Amino acid sequence: MRHSRYGSLGYHAMPVRIVECPPDDRPGYGCVEERQDAIAAYTQALLWYVTRDRAHARKAVQIMDAWSAVLRDHTDGNAGLQAAWAGSSWARAAEIMRHTYGGWPRHRVRRFAGMLRTVYLREVTVTAPDYNGNWDLAMTDAAMGISVFLDDRRGFNRAVRRFRARVPAYFYLKSDGPLPKRPPGGHIRTPDRIREYWFGQRRFVNGLGQETCRNFTHIGYSLAATAHIAETAWHQGLDLYGEVGKRMRAALTLHARYQLGAHVPHWLCGGNLDLDMGPDTEVALNHFRNRRGISMPQAQRVAQRLRDEGTDDLFVAWEALTHAKNR
Repeated sequence: MRHSRYGSLGYHAMPVRIVECPPDDRPGYGCVEERQDAIAAYTQALLWYVTRDRAHARKAVQIMDAWSAVLRDHTDGNAGLQAAWAGSSWARAAEIMRHTYGGWPRHRVRRFAGMLRTVYLREVTVTAPDYNGNWDLAMTDAAMGISVFLDDRRGFNRAVRRFRARVPAYFYLKSDGPLPKRPPGGHIRTPDRIREYWFGQRRFVNGLGQETCRNFTHIGYSLAATAHIAETAWHQGLDLYGEVGKRMRAALTLHARYQLGAHVPHWLCGGNLDLDMGPDTEVALNHFRNRRGISMPQAQRVAQRLRDEGTDDLFVAWEALTHAKNR
């Protein structure tokens, strides 16, 4: 982390007033810069907390102040997802700095809080029921983190309700019945529409995800976001892990098995899987393996293989540092 570009004391923020993120291959404006700057702020905040080098604290605050002075909106088709990715990292960075560093002026803290409330929270609380489920989960991750930073109990409770509705519609268990649960609030209702939404899959087994037949990259995003939400709630005294633990463990085990090279049967996604999971499993694995003592050898092997990646450059960063063997 220290030697990454995000950890450099020479890092320069690149804030823009309007972040424009189209849903296709058209070039956006400020999208990459916003995500990277949010991860950089979080990286600098972690470096400050670990090393107590105030230069990193000043850099984290500098990056956050630069954006809160400029940013006013997110636009175009990927606005909600973009706000979710960046907002979750901003919230983590800000929470660390507000509570551990006395050099962030109160008026700048209030300005940053105002940015989270007016620019991010309004985007990530708009549900996307008919989109792929990683959207709702990432948006809920950001909404919960921001609500904690804002001491917004109502916002936190809304995020909890959204989590409870969406996770069972994303990770399947046989107890759900012959078909997965319908995404809440959407128009995907008939068996044929549900199968289409699950990328044509017709046989459902414990741990299968709505995007398994799309690719493991998006499954990884969803595993990470689900764990982030449950972890944040855990530190607020609410055990969401206990509510969705069976689904999460089944999903971690199933996807880890194929990520490690198990033969893919023809009934599963036509025998073809796009295996490209990122460093997304540390938070969940820490809870189940280290806090609860549940052996998960395949998920552990996957996590160990991916630790050198450090960050996905979107909203997952340095989770081997923050959660591996960290009860």
